[in-house]
Amino acid sequence: MTNHRRDELETTPIAHIRLDKNGNPIVHGLMEHLLETAEKARRFASSFDGGDWGYLAGLWHDLGKYSNEFQCYIRRKNGIEAHIENEKGRIDHSTAGAQHAVGKIDLLGHLLSYVVAGHHSGLLDGRSEFTCQEDRLKKRVFAWAGAPSTIVQSNIPLKPAFLYRALARKDAFSISFFVRMIFSCLVDADFLDTELFMNPMAAFLRLSPPGNAMNLMEQALNEYVAALSVDEAPVNSARSYVRQACLNEATKPPGFFSLTVPTGGGKTLSSWAFALRHAQIHGLNRIVYVVPFTTIIEQNAEEFRKVMRLIPGLPYDRLIVEHHSNFDPKKETAYSRLACENWDVPLIITTSVQFYESLFNSRTSACRKLHNLAKAAIILDEAQTIPVEYLEPCLKVLNELTKNYGSSIVLCTATQPAVHKRPNFSIGIENVKEIIPNPPKLYSSLKRVKVEFLDLQTDTDLVTSLKNEKQVLCIVNTRGQARSIIERMGNDESHFHLSALMCPAHRTQTLDEIRRRLGDQLSCRVVSTQLIEAGVDVDFPIVFRSMAGLDSIAQAAGRCNRHGRLPEKGKVFIFRSEHQDRERFIANTTNCAAQLLDLRAGDPLDLETIEQYFKLYYWDQSGRWDDKQILHSFNLAQDKNLPFLFNFATVSRDFRIINENTKPVVIPWGTEGEALCAKLRILPGLNRETARQLQRYTVQIHAKAWIEQWNRTIESIFEGSLGILMSVQHNYSEIYGLHINDPTGNAIFV
Repeated sequence: MTNHRRDELETTPIAHIRLDKNGNPIVHGLMEHLLETAEKARRFASSFDGGDWGYLAGLWHDLGKYSNEFQCYIRRKNGIEAHIENEKGRIDHSTAGAQHAVGKIDLLGHLLSYVVAGHHSGLLDGRSEFTCQEDRLKKRVFAWAGAPSTIVQSNIPLKPAFLYRALARKDAFSISFFVRMIFSCLVDADFLDTELFMNPMAAFLRLSPPGNAMNLMEQALNEYVAALSVDEAPVNSARSYVRQACLNEATKPPGFFSLTVPTGGGKTLSSWAFALRHAQIHGLNRIVYVVPFTTIIEQNAEEFRKVMRLIPGLPYDRLIVEHHSNFDPKKETAYSRLACENWDVPLIITTSVQFYESLFNSRTSACRKLHNLAKAAIILDEAQTIPVEYLEPCLKVLNELTKNYGSSIVLCTATQPAVHKRPNFSIGIENVKEIIPNPPKLYSSLKRVKVEFLDLQTDTDLVTSLKNEKQVLCIVNTRGQARSIIERMGNDESHFHLSALMCPAHRTQTLDEIRRRLGDQLSCRVVSTQLIEAGVDVDFPIVFRSMAGLDSIAQAAGRCNRHGRLPEKGKVFIFRSEHQDRERFIANTTNCAAQLLDLRAGDPLDLETIEQYFKLYYWDQSGRWDDKQILHSFNLAQDKNLPFLFNFATVSRDFRIINENTKPVVIPWGTEGEALCAKLRILPGLNRETARQLQRYTVQIHAKAWIEQWNRTIESIFEGSLGILMSVQHNYSEIYGLHINDPTGNAIFV
């Protein structure tokens, strides 16, 4: 990188300016920036044969900076970055390159024009009442004739072949996803090259992990698993069988794989073993582990870290990144914060919400990481948890990643595979390789519970049953019912409550105490919402579960006799609650399960019943597979001025797996929570580091309740974007979590 002298400020086209320690301006030459960005984008896109596209996007993304108006502007600002579009006083430097792409390459240039036009503002809608691609292509821009011919000359990109096949069959979604991936390559390359000039220290912290990282992790995992084998839990032979099957199948070519293993069968470490071996054999670059809920991600991540710590002389933060809302800032480093931006590490752990919403997002910050999903091993834990109304677009994008971007996807599930293609499920995934040779046999060998049905149970009935047991878990569908039951049980050191009304730091502490009491054979009675399901490592002899979807019931059963140590099978009691389930997802899954179950006999978790459940919930719901019309937002138009009508911004707004109207309240819980709230009150704004720290102390409440309690129990800060609970003493319980009273004294359960 060349640092130009002050006397060159008048003659060198400038991309960026920064000041040295003496206040003297240092220039980042524009041509240098374009060439470096182009080379980075080429390298990123080469993983899916799109290198030429990435290169042209990099060359042309800042052509508008060659205008006299922009050069005068950046000199006048004397080092103030000029990157935010559409702000008063800013000079639009993105539209010029977008128009140039269309003029030079005609039809295919329109694809590049989306990429270039949105590289700061985000991918735009093709046509809408707001700022859109059509407007940008018609917009008058400042002349930029001073650009060198080596920058503006171009050749039509010839790769990748799959793009031309998609054009031939008029597959608008596939074409739009290619645009999204090139966009990811450009925005990441642009940011990294700008960072290298503007913030060299941050760039230095992005040192790449060692090239043999996968091998080092595999060796550490082998060592870790060998130590675990000392535990003589009865299920360990089945877990060893699962792990060996994963290693055997890892040699097969990249594509879709299915790992069907009942809860407690060791899916987490076995699927990781598969991915590590598979990545080394087939040259994949990273592993992305996707879990359905934030409540289990920290547990899985901590187990991964235990493995990483066995690698001598290599800090684990160079290998692993957690990207989710509940990340503990104590585990965060400067490197991991940077790696979250673009997922440039060997192992990423994230949530389904983060994963799928990023794949349909239009913002630059969300899209930067997408190109790193090419040539990756992606593990989807509990793959059947995709909401039915987003099922078709999600399966469509998974197909894109495997067919055109060289990735392998492992569909992990504790029940029957739900998303495979079949006669009555045309959108399902084809050519899935099952890792376990005989899933029904494995299910039988890991059957550790007996399921029984109860009649309608009032909360009073449940309290009586729970208090008669020494160690018992009760899972219900709503936070209100969880609190109602635990209140009736009365205060006792053996009684515990878990719900999203407790901030994540509080829940973590409570779970630690629950595990301690279970391990010490002490009395332990827990009432929880479903957040305890799907991988939370607790082991109860008895579990009560309110009627829910059969996959949820199977997960609840996984918290019972988890390690098979009981002399007899554990007991799981399914009951109908006196409370009506109003939330749409819970009501739908519960109704589907209820249609199948004879409440007097039978095993609701046998594979035949599970298959019938998914038939009702997924396969027979064709009218809801794309409820938000996501796929209809990508079209090919008979319009030479706008041949690709891709509404990226609209899709970004509409694709919300969790679409609750909630607002965050920070809880001053414990010493750290109090210190963070005190810090918030004096900060001029919320920086990224503080925001991540707050996630461990934040509870989401309905926006209506937030407004009602504003300046009564909630202190509003940062123009109402965030609230602080005024009194932990009055409005936060060590048992229940957040509880807010309205002026009449009635509790608002949020």
